[in-house]
Amino acid sequence: MKILLFGKGGQVGWELQRSLAPLGELIALDNDSKDYCGNFENLDGIAETVRIIAPDVIVNAAAHTAVDKAESEPEFVRTINALAPSVLAKEAQRCNALLVHYSTDYVFDGSGSQAWLETDTPAPLSVYGATKLEGEQAIIASGCQHLIFRTSWVYAARGANFAKTMLRLGSERDRLTVINDQIGAPTGADLLADVTAHAIRAVQQQPELAGLYHLVASGETSWYEYARFVLNFARNAGVEISVADSAIEPVPTTAFPTPATRPLNSRLNTNKLCDSFNLVLPHWQTGVARMLTEL
Repeated sequence: MKILLFGKGGQVGWELQRSLAPLGELIALDNDSKDYCGNFENLDGIAETVRIIAPDVIVNAAAHTAVDKAESEPEFVRTINALAPSVLAKEAQRCNALLVHYSTDYVFDGSGSQAWLETDTPAPLSVYGATKLEGEQAIIASGCQHLIFRTSWVYAARGANFAKTMLRLGSERDRLTVINDQIGAPTGADLLADVTAHAIRAVQQQPELAGLYHLVASGETSWYEYARFVLNFARNAGVEISVADSAIEPVPTTAFPTPATRPLNSRLNTNKLCDSFNLVLPHWQTGVARMLTEL
């Protein structure tokens, strides 16, 4: 099996290099790759790359994920999040390859308190969410065999993440305010990568399993409770934390105005994924604890 991976340098792409390697020949590209074009601004270039390599599987881990910055550069974001995936989908259809793509809970408006199903109607609130939805729709419309995984609150030990920010602030300050009305499930890039490899193998054997799935760790939390978990875990591990647990204050989203509107309800229902691929997804605390231990 020949696998072509775009976005190798991101949090998910980095983990995918590990999880996909045992499946076959892996060609991993990024924006500055020399031998082939991995730059999503160059739509003709990435199309040519797919045609030259003729992969069995294309995995797209590249995306514009700077949610607030996206509001000021919508056309650039659309190129990366929608037009480039559309090109990959057309080329996947042409060479009969499986296309794996990652999307987001931001395709929904965050209303209510029920976990979103794959069949629920999207209504994005931001440029980021709208362009990710357009990317999904282009892939489905192309008719190519695909796996689209919507996820949320992604983190990894490598690179910046919320937990690292809280550890830094918790060691510098004696008081913290953290949003408590956005609810979701922190999901490790390693979990996304491992499930991806498992799903690719399954679809090779059972093509009918291809489609759109929600993929997040189990359980749910707020950013406030997430911060408390991280800081208490660090404190119990002997890390010097200045802020007391009682000095972490929960506040609403309105306390931190941002250019992009965040969905309050980021819960994603993963029953379809678990039933289709015979999986039990770990609780979010398990993955975060593992990441913190690594740090």
